[in-house]
Amino acid sequence: MSALAQALLHAGQRVTGSDRYYDAGRPLETLEKLRAAGVRLVRQDGGGVTPETAGLVVSTAIEAENADLAAARRLNVPVIHRAEMLARLLEDKRAVAVTGTSGKSTVTGLIGWMLEQAGWNPTVVNGAPVLNWTSPSAIGNFRPGGELWVFEADESDRSLLRYRPEWAVITNASSDHFDLESTIELFRRFTQQARKGVVSALDEAEAPAAGEVAHTAAGMRFVYQGERFDLPLRGAHNVANALLAIRLCERLGLAPASLRGALQSFRGIQRRLETVGRARSVTVVDDYAHNPAKVRAAWRALAEGCPRVLGVWRPHGYGPLAHMLGELTEAFAEVCRPQDRLFVLPVFDAGGTADRSVHAGLLVDRLRERGLAAEEAPEGEELAERIAAAARPGDTVAVMGARDPGLPALARRILAALG
Repeated sequence: MSALAQALLHAGQRVTGSDRYYDAGRPLETLEKLRAAGVRLVRQDGGGVTPETAGLVVSTAIEAENADLAAARRLNVPVIHRAEMLARLLEDKRAVAVTGTSGKSTVTGLIGWMLEQAGWNPTVVNGAPVLNWTSPSAIGNFRPGGELWVFEADESDRSLLRYRPEWAVITNASSDHFDLESTIELFRRFTQQARKGVVSALDEAEAPAAGEVAHTAAGMRFVYQGERFDLPLRGAHNVANALLAIRLCERLGLAPASLRGALQSFRGIQRRLETVGRARSVTVVDDYAHNPAKVRAAWRALAEGCPRVLGVWRPHGYGPLAHMLGELTEAFAEVCRPQDRLFVLPVFDAGGTADRSVHAGLLVDRLRERGLAAEEAPEGEELAERIAAAARPGDTVAVMGARDPGLPALARRILAALG
């Protein structure tokens, strides 16, 4: 939503926004940057919706009894889903849509960065900040540019079917919001809406392949079409992400060799294996991993060349934990080594009417039965000290999870506690 708000500002619209964290008085950096960019922030009590409001843009996460929605209905203000609003902005534009269960933000950022470095001046709407575009004044998830748009298409609520891009990129498919079969069918339907073509990891004949893949001190190295590429991101999954981005740029007319410098200068995506800092020979990493596929990819990347990983993971909702409990158990059991430790935080509670009968202890019990060193970790200031006390030189501490805006701050507190 923050990227869409910036896109609307860039299109000349006056934008007002409400957020429950603003109501709670939490000083989120994203909200302050939006305010500085020109967004008027209001409480989520319906007062920001007036008869002069042209439309109320909402995400699927907004519940029916929300005060802003009630005010819009009472005043006959049009309610517009965020995907529909973005689709309107995309009218008459050249567009590249990136979707998939995992890797969307990284591939979107990679394509946008490589096109920028090639002089194409793309407009980019991403689901997470690109570190190359992040600054004290810029969030980094929106890059204003020209008529070629590169955007992340969210599959979680099937709203990606509202888009008719020139090109569609499918990163991968796994069970997350839907079962695997339904997810694959959703992506199949979406590819039929691409007007020019598709680059898909699901198509064995189309999916690009790398040779001579190797881990380096800076990240990864691989060979594609005879050219060697250095990628300053960790993990084999990021090689797959880079290959999709290169192939898409190739389909747009750029030679792979011309993209080497851009790939090497790509700094990554916020909260995607992002190194927060190092202290006492311990590395602290912040990551978005919240579903089984992301957990596997992140943990494997962290474990490469690292003697021990201390993971601090937070389930991002009661429904997702209940839905994925079995698969999460298998994912952690598959990647956690005997020496690794996992600290599971309480389920993130965003409010609403969720069934709260599921809890973090259910996952911990299952993992302990599988022989893993897993334990529940209570919230609070003492958690950072507890993790820091458990860390040894050479360890990597990874704070992982989605939705909770407090996780990056936790990673910074752990780093501070390490001294």
